[in-house]
Amino acid sequence: MKNLFFIMSICFIGTLFSCKQRENQNNFSDYKTMTVKKESRTLYSNYTAVISGRQSVEIRPQVSGVITKICIEEGAKVSKGQVLFVIDQIPYEAALQTALANVKSAEAKVATARLTADSKEELYAENVVSDFDRQTAQNSLFEAEAALLQARADEVNARNNLSYTVIKSPVDGVAGMSSYRVGSLVSSSITTPLLTVSDDEEVSVYFSMTENQVLSLVRQYGTLENALEEMPEVELQLSDGEMYMHKGKVKAISGTTNTETGAITLKAVFPNKEGMLRNGSTGTVVYPYVKENVFIIPQDATFEIQDKTYAYKVNNEGKAESVQISVFPLNNGREYIVENGLSENDVIVAEGAGLIQENMQITMPMTTNN
Repeated sequence: MKNLFFIMSICFIGTLFSCKQRENQNNFSDYKTMTVKKESRTLYSNYTAVISGRQSVEIRPQVSGVITKICIEEGAKVSKGQVLFVIDQIPYEAALQTALANVKSAEAKVATARLTADSKEELYAENVVSDFDRQTAQNSLFEAEAALLQARADEVNARNNLSYTVIKSPVDGVAGMSSYRVGSLVSSSITTPLLTVSDDEEVSVYFSMTENQVLSLVRQYGTLENALEEMPEVELQLSDGEMYMHKGKVKAISGTTNTETGAITLKAVFPNKEGMLRNGSTGTVVYPYVKENVFIIPQDATFEIQDKTYAYKVNNEGKAESVQISVFPLNNGREYIVENGLSENDVIVAEGAGLIQENMQITMPMTTNN
């Protein structure tokens, strides 16, 4: 009987010890932790972009006529002042000759009117003619002089129109494609330009950010002018997925916001000496967000409740305390940049935050820095 009692006592003690051990296992959990330190990160965001030449000039005729000569190959480089098209000059040469003849005629009439006026002036001085005759002769001279001015203006217009028949490039650049051929009838009112010449030595790349993103940049650098001066260089991903060999610089931010999309347009300038970038092409601007002296934590160290982000700090008693944090909108898929809610040297649970309960005792077998 004594032996039976002894065996039962041993079993009861073993059962109590086993329960106590399970209770301790339930109250203490091993989780990887880390000490929060300030670090630096560069995050990248992509923006759809449109490429435009430094100057993209539509070449249009200023006079009407038939194209008699095309002096440029499509897609070729052109220089400022180079002849691109010639419009039939014969009618404009004839108009110039007519204008010159009218000038000669008007000059002769002025000379005759001046002789008459001078003669009338002398006769009036000798009381031979009346003041009315003298004044009439002066008026005829003024009228002849006005007609001469008109004739000379017509001559200038005729010369200009003749010069407009030779269409030259106003800029250095690259010629686009043309739908016009020799024999095409053109005028100043055509809807499609004869040609487009793009100055592509340097290109402008236009992309859009949200209003909030632009406001964030302005706050980061203090003023809009400082933002333009200090924003980092951007990269350009071409339509084939390859990265462009040169980096660009943001040079302008639009002063207006698109009321329909809430977007603000920015312009980045890229060098293009190799001629790889073409006016009208598309690409993707890769903008780097450089964040220095910030807190970096793993995304596994956070959990969300009603669109709010939380992490667990480990207090001096080794217990988990939830704390709300705010994170930078961009992330690399693995980490968050914490803007508020944590302090340097805080110890947080580095993974499995969604499995932890408030005031859970955390054993820290290994504390690491990020």
